[in-house]
Amino acid sequence: MIITTTPSVEGKNIVEYRGIVFGEVISGVNVVRDFAAGISNFFGGRSGAYEEELMNARNQALYEMEQRAMNMGANAVVGVDIDYEVLGSDNGMLMVTASGTAVVVQ
Repeated sequence: MIITTTPSVEGKNIVEYRGIVFGEVISGVNVVRDFAAGISNFFGGRSGAYEEELMNARNQALYEMEQRAMNMGANAVVGVDIDYEVLGSDNGMLMVTASGTAVVVQ
């Protein structure tokens, strides 16, 4: 499956539009990661725990979007956009949404 942020696929023609597809993931950040991130913030540097959680959530959202596109009979997704939001009363939840247009290319 071709997944791209561009509105077309270089060297291929879009022959059919199957519709808009989404992949959504909401992930909680646990106390251990909060503690590790707090230490990183105090001493400076990057928070590997949060970065790993962000990468995992993004990959899961893209995978879910790809699966939904395949179920629609598409072989590519164009115009992909990824959005990030922090949710919850204590901002303890991370939401990642991937969206794009499922298409058939030749």
